[in-house]
Amino acid sequence: MASHNTSTISQPAFPTIPLSEITPWAVFGGLLLLLVIYFVGAEQGATSMMHGRTIHEFVHDGRHLLGFPCH
Repeated sequence: MASHNTSTISQPAFPTIPLSEITPWAVFGGLLLLLVIYFVGAEQGATSMMHGRTIHEFVHDGRHLLGFPCH
């Protein structure tokens, strides 16, 4: 009679990260993302925070890639 190996394979334990540790990083990332979206999408004309067209020209191709009209 053949013997069967009935050993169980243990599943890896995934670490849990408390929400209180993730929240500050999520807020920071969200604010950083909003700042990037502002510079890519709205940094020109009347809402411009910087003088000149340096930022506009730097993100020009990204504007078109994301569908923002700029000219």
